[in-house]
Amino acid sequence: MNEYVGHFEETSIKSGNIGLAAHNRGYPVNYFENIKKLKKGDKIIYKYYEFEKTYIVSQNIIIVDTDWSYLEQTEENTITLITCVENEPSYRRCIQAIEEQEIQD
Repeated sequence: MNEYVGHFEETSIKSGNIGLAAHNRGYPVNYFENIKKLKKGDKIIYKYYEFEKTYIVSQNIIIVDTDWSYLEQTEENTITLITCVENEPSYRRCIQAIEEQEIQD
């Protein structure tokens, strides 16, 4: 994560629940620097090589660092972004978003 966004290996890369993690401060690369500003309805564009999907934020919450339930498989195509919470080592910020196409269907 010092150079790239990390991928939770037990999650999908293209469909289902895609789980990603990155730093938000204090490192040379902070891909999730503004993640706490995301709100319900905001768009997230996920690109993986030539693959691209757009997601709509459904929640931006704080979870305990041992709660991995948000990375479980989902019926909808979902993206889950996880990062630290400043000065709260036992907590993580968790953003979930649903693929835009599925919302419109």
